[in-house]
Amino acid sequence: MSDVFEGYERQYCELSANLSRKCNSIFMLPDGEEKKEKISEIESGLEDCDALIRKMDLEARSLQPNVKAMLLAKLREYKSDLNKLKREFKRITSGNADHAAREELLEAGMADVHAVSADQRERLSMSVERLNQSGDRIKESRRTMLETEELGVSILEDLHQQRQTLLHAHNKLHGVDDAIDKSKKVLSSMSRRITRNKWIVGSVIAALVIAIIIIISFKISHH
Repeated sequence: MSDVFEGYERQYCELSANLSRKCNSIFMLPDGEEKKEKISEIESGLEDCDALIRKMDLEARSLQPNVKAMLLAKLREYKSDLNKLKREFKRITSGNADHAAREELLEAGMADVHAVSADQRERLSMSVERLNQSGDRIKESRRTMLETEELGVSILEDLHQQRQTLLHAHNKLHGVDDAIDKSKKVLSSMSRRITRNKWIVGSVIAALVIAIIIIISFKISHH
């Protein structure tokens, strides 16, 4: 995800630095086909920069909120730099450009060339520094996301183990319930047998008592 933004960013920084060099070098060119060709190249490059800015904006808005805020802040800086570059290009190509200034640059010779080179180096250095900072922030965000993902996986594993434990305990309870039901049935059967045995014993005792009474009555009646 962030690799896409980083790729667009690298292309933009390289293209922006290249356009800045072309804008500075156009002062040294006389009016003619070569200058027109340079102007056309710069116009095309500015359009490409606009396209890359839009792509970076779309990519940044599709990311997570913490990464999105960081990249949009960086994108505002790139937009500001691009607007400065457009103003500089417009000033160079304007029909009311100051030809005297161009003559002064030509007369200044190598001193101005060195000044332009220093400006180019400074702009390129700033672009590289921003690119490195962006890469470090993206790596840090990626590391944080990986740590969060690992923590989430660990929590899910713990929840899975707890679920398995609860299911095992539920199965045990279900087995205990079955054993209790069986015990109740056995006790009920034993209770019925005991009751039946009581009736049998009672009947036998009653029969014996009646038999004894009959024998006693028979003996008494024969005396």
